[in-house]
Amino acid sequence: MQRILVDTTVWVDYFNGKSTEQVKRLVEFMERDETICLSPTILQEILQGIKSDKQYERIYELLFGYTILISDPLKSAIEAAQLYRNLRKKGVTIRKSSDCLIAWYAISHNVMLLHNDKDFEVMATHTSLQLI
Repeated sequence: MQRILVDTTVWVDYFNGKSTEQVKRLVEFMERDETICLSPTILQEILQGIKSDKQYERIYELLFGYTILISDPLKSAIEAAQLYRNLRKKGVTIRKSSDCLIAWYAISHNVMLLHNDKDFEVMATHTSLQLI
């Protein structure tokens, strides 16, 4: 059984009822009872975007049924900053620093990342980030 970190971009499409290839993969992983993971950053990004209290409670309950990857916050911040800096040295600028934090979680926990964000594609060509 593989562990998959699912990025915010996929969760937002899933909750909005979109039928993207990534959402289809997420549903397949859910049906096969794969280990679906979130990072604190992904959890924050999802929850902060929910307007309705009722929907917030429903999604909160759903998300906490999955594996939350936990790492020391200070180490995570420093390593994500270093990842960003290393990419900049290679001429690559990532649009959102939170994506470096998400990528670092995937790399450090040795999980594959399911996403819908071009920045992760670029990061994967310059790092050990594994994408689905």
